[in-house]
Amino acid sequence: MRSFLLFILSFLFFAGSENTFANSISTDSLKSPINYPKPPATAERLFYVQRTPNSNTIVYDLNIDSKGIPDSDEPVKVYWIKYNERGQKEDLNFIQRKFAYGLNFKALGKGGYDIRFVSYKKFTMTLLKGTDGKYHIFALISHKQAILKSIFVMVDGGSFWIPNILYVEIKGTDPGTGREMVERFKP
Repeated sequence: MRSFLLFILSFLFFAGSENTFANSISTDSLKSPINYPKPPATAERLFYVQRTPNSNTIVYDLNIDSKGIPDSDEPVKVYWIKYNERGQKEDLNFIQRKFAYGLNFKALGKGGYDIRFVSYKKFTMTLLKGTDGKYHIFALISHKQAILKSIFVMVDGGSFWIPNILYVEIKGTDPGTGREMVERFKP
């Protein structure tokens, strides 16, 4: 339950700022101080979310139908990799799916979807087929459209209800150059 609340509260800091990007800091040489295991790359992998206080990871994979397009009922599959236990996969429970890590989506046509976290609808993501012919999640990173790869939320103490969020880090790839893009926000 604690990790559920930390995730929800970690995204709430965005809501207090009209210009989220105004709080971003340069990240050309930043290295995350926590070295959690990364989920293995798969053809379906879109992105993943990691956060303190443990290495358990929420994974977001493409779910395609028999026609090779995103499934209209569930275009993205969301699940845990429980690195803190045996590294097993587990479905999100109802509360996690409906109030924290789950996604809302709206069809845009041509296999594209507007994707939003249930816990923070202001962070817009788009599921689209890229120029490489593969589906990706696109999001703004440092004011530029990028292919989203990961999100990390660093919490350092605070209370159960109000954690001290040091930063949220969003990583992706420039679709034109392949260059890694990183943006870190201070609440």
